[in-house]
Amino acid sequence: MIATTVRATLGAEDERLALLLLADGSETERRRLEARAASEGSDVLWDDPRLVRALLSHRGLTAPSAALFLYAMLRRLLLEAGVDDRLVTDYCASLVLAFGRKDRAYRIGEHDENRYAYLVDLVAEADRTEGERQFRVRAHLGNFALWLTGIFPDYIAARRARKGGPDLPYYEAVGKSGFRLASDHALAGRYGLDGVLRQTGERFHQIRIALNRFSDRMMFPNHDSPDRLMRQVADEFGH
Repeated sequence: MIATTVRATLGAEDERLALLLLADGSETERRRLEARAASEGSDVLWDDPRLVRALLSHRGLTAPSAALFLYAMLRRLLLEAGVDDRLVTDYCASLVLAFGRKDRAYRIGEHDENRYAYLVDLVAEADRTEGERQFRVRAHLGNFALWLTGIFPDYIAARRARKGGPDLPYYEAVGKSGFRLASDHALAGRYGLDGVLRQTGERFHQIRIALNRFSDRMMFPNHDSPDRLMRQVADEFGH
């Protein structure tokens, strides 16, 4: 199950690198940031608007951890999309890191023997199960829809053009429903996930836009198509 785990893994090495990059050679700035981090917590470093640019331009021997890079990047992009919620950022970063491994995105759990490639199959699975399994399927339904719409919107557009598949609004609607139903399940509160699942569902559209920007810029920067351009224009102007 996806949980908010990335932010908790950011440790001393991540903090040292963030301080180094943000101070940019200034001992006064380093001391100022250290003092703030000591009194207010490390979020003052992860939230610093200069951090993403510094990470992208860093060419030193010490590479940023995947957790630091992804969390800082998504925090900035989500803020740009109007989502100021560290737990939601943490959840999205955890989702991207987890689903990026092998075929984890197609499995309800890491060791689940069944693979699900279509949302309709997950909806059917949720309808015929109950208890723990039903909760996990509903959460995965939201996660899988967010993964596909956020990281692979061009695939969705191409598939729709070739085979008449569903469009982004369909995936968004199903994903929202999955998160809402999962957040309402009794087990969501027991696992401490009810709030973040609810917020992720309610802000699905904005989160999808932030993930699209991450995907377009960092994962598939050389892909150009009329569908991508139309999506970017629609998202920029709120259509």
